[in-house]
Amino acid sequence: MSTTPLTSTDSAELQVRITRFQKVHADILTEIRKVIVGQEEVIEQVLIALFVGGHCLITGLPGTAKTLLVRTLSDTLGLEFRRIQFTPDLMPSDITGTDIIEEDSTTGHRVWRFVPGPIFANVLLADEINRTPPKTQSALLEAMQERSCTVRGNQYTIAPPFFVLATQNPIELEGTYPLPEAQLDRFIFNTLLDYLSADDELKVLDLTTTTHLAKVAAVTNAEEIIDFQQVVRMVPIGDSVARYAVNLVRATRPTDPSAPDFVKKYVNFGASVRAAQFLVLSAKARALVHQRYHVTYEDITKLIRPISRHRVLLNFQAESDRLTTDDLLLKLLEAMPAPKA
Repeated sequence: MSTTPLTSTDSAELQVRITRFQKVHADILTEIRKVIVGQEEVIEQVLIALFVGGHCLITGLPGTAKTLLVRTLSDTLGLEFRRIQFTPDLMPSDITGTDIIEEDSTTGHRVWRFVPGPIFANVLLADEINRTPPKTQSALLEAMQERSCTVRGNQYTIAPPFFVLATQNPIELEGTYPLPEAQLDRFIFNTLLDYLSADDELKVLDLTTTTHLAKVAAVTNAEEIIDFQQVVRMVPIGDSVARYAVNLVRATRPTDPSAPDFVKKYVNFGASVRAAQFLVLSAKARALVHQRYHVTYEDITKLIRPISRHRVLLNFQAESDRLTTDDLLLKLLEAMPAPKA
């Protein structure tokens, strides 16, 4: 597979960048741990999305610290942070901003002036994104894909890095709207927050029911985040590992000849090409996070579920048999195990 190896630039300079990457990652975890208890896999996936330059959808029941996790992460990054509380009456202009008419007091002339909305930030918390109708949800589409938004025919660029962290409650709960498939595909991960263990819940009580007040400090900045995203793309991946990633994604499509019989039976639509792109990119970031300088089969198998669970659409037969997307993806990994390293 064509890739830029880590040895293609000055090795000493690159080693400094990698060392800084790993130190910042460790510092971010240290700061987050002052507030967030448990959820190691969730935190890892959110940070991978950050280092890749993608967006993350966090799904969990109320009270599982979705919003607190995003707020805490933004405080450690030293980036401009905005929050949008999605409600049924939210309008697209409440997200993107709008043009207003201003009158020059000296000349009396009226001119249009664009007032930027909360989307113009580095870290955007889209809180309970599935509480608003699809029309307003779609206002994020252009920003998430093109890093810009269009208002009254004028296009405005959003300064990098731009990172959308959206939270949602499961769609079975009252008063929610399922996200459009096109928007779901823009999220690199659909990360699931579950309840904590009993020991972790006791730690939460110790942190939140006393006079203790945790304060997190910023450990990086926008320039470093952009540099880390470039370093991640330089991690090499072997042809066999990349081929395995592509084969896994293609096997989720019922129309593909390589799809197992249970995929053809239970799946309406499989994962897109974007899933394969995100799978390889996130595997590169995971390799660096685990202090490796190449992608392994383990990186692929660990990330295939959060990357694919919101892209694979099951049919009525799967619902009738009480089969979830995660169940199908686990079955797929059993049917297509990683080759021996």
